[in-house]
Amino acid sequence: MSVTSGVPVLDLPLGEPRDPDEFLRAAMAWHFGPETGSPFWLSRAATLGFDPRTDVKTLDDLALFPNVTDELRDVAARDLIPQGYGPDAPVVGVYESGGTTGAPKRVVLLQHWLDQDPDFLGAPLDAAGIPRGTDWLMLGPTGPHLVGELVARTIRIRGGIPYTVDLDPRWVKTLAAAGRTDEVAAYVAHLLEQARHVLRGQRIGGLMTTPPLLEAIAADDELAELVGEKVKGIMWGGAHMDEDTRALLRTEVWPGVPMLGVYGSTMILGAAAERPGGSVDDPCVFDPPSPFTTFRVLDQDTGRQVAYGERGQVVMNHVSASFLLPNNLERDTAVRVAPPAGSVGDAVGEVGPLATFGESAVVEGVY
Repeated sequence: MSVTSGVPVLDLPLGEPRDPDEFLRAAMAWHFGPETGSPFWLSRAATLGFDPRTDVKTLDDLALFPNVTDELRDVAARDLIPQGYGPDAPVVGVYESGGTTGAPKRVVLLQHWLDQDPDFLGAPLDAAGIPRGTDWLMLGPTGPHLVGELVARTIRIRGGIPYTVDLDPRWVKTLAAAGRTDEVAAYVAHLLEQARHVLRGQRIGGLMTTPPLLEAIAADDELAELVGEKVKGIMWGGAHMDEDTRALLRTEVWPGVPMLGVYGSTMILGAAAERPGGSVDDPCVFDPPSPFTTFRVLDQDTGRQVAYGERGQVVMNHVSASFLLPNNLERDTAVRVAPPAGSVGDAVGEVGPLATFGESAVVEGVY
């Protein structure tokens, strides 16, 4: 049954082929239709200076939108729900960003989006050779952070049980920004002790965590040995990993254990997975699930798209029936890479953080 009242292109699951321009036009009609659009976007439409229903026809036209991401720090979350879902829209939850660039931003996750992406990251995990039917240790943010919900759901769908050790990224960032390095180290030790208890006592076959915590695990003799003995696949994300560290972990610390990187954001309701098939020497490239999520890589000075192979600042777009957030300038830089056949927008490689974003220093901490 069509959730979006006869707009089938908006209901198709991820992975189903569709015309990206037809999809985009249908999404604009949905989000800016008086009967279907969200209170936030219908109110914002009067200030845009263009009509998205007639002027946004291709992916490039999303650049017409202002970057409204900062407004998600204060807008009432209910005002983000498209009215087309009716008064009883099936809400899974309200989730918040990690606070890297200031006060958290909020998004609403609707059941429709989960239904369209029933096997989140399942195909990339399969392609990486990470087995199904295993229990996982997830050492990362849960609570108001979307990654906890999505990863735990993926583990369950793949026949496993998620064991979670919660990480409060905002507290770590607060400590790191204040130069309280001893307290950061103590907090990391606290996390690792909880992880140790799970790894010692449970049949853990998968590990999901952030690059800084993965490095901390690798530096702990017992934890490194437990992971090497038990874990059949590692998924990392939430922070950046340089190419040398990635190669070291794959070849010397845990050789033979498949690893999958993900580049995600709460603002896109998900993540882009590492392109499969790369060798240890190849840079890590992330392919977003277009046309729902698309990237552009722009020159920081001119705002123009850089050439393939050049570095620039990442812009993310999320367009689905559930949520619209175009032209979101991220706090990351990356090398622009050609997308896979059949995809639109850019793929990105060698992702790294900006030193400052807006007027704020970018503090990653351990997430």
